[in-house]
Amino acid sequence: MTEISATRIDRSELAWRKSTFSNPSGNCVEVAPMADGQVAMRNSRDPEGSVLIYTRPEIDAFLRGAKSGEFDDLAI
Repeated sequence: MTEISATRIDRSELAWRKSTFSNPSGNCVEVAPMADGQVAMRNSRDPEGSVLIYTRPEIDAFLRGAKSGEFDDLAI
C-alpha cells in the first residue's frame, strides 16, 4: 500500500464508489479503480485528503479475509 499526496492524482478522472451499506452520515470508505490496475481508497468525509493506493492482489487478500469473517471483530 502506498500513500499518494492529493496533488499527484487527478481525482476527477477516478470513478469513486462506496458500499450501498454505507450510512447516510457520510462515514464511508470510497474506492476507485485506476488506469494502471491499482485501486485508490479515500475517506468520503475528506475527499481532498490522503488517498491510499493498493495493488489488486492486496485488495483481493483483504476481500477474501472480509468474506471469510477474519475482520468481523472490528465491526460495531
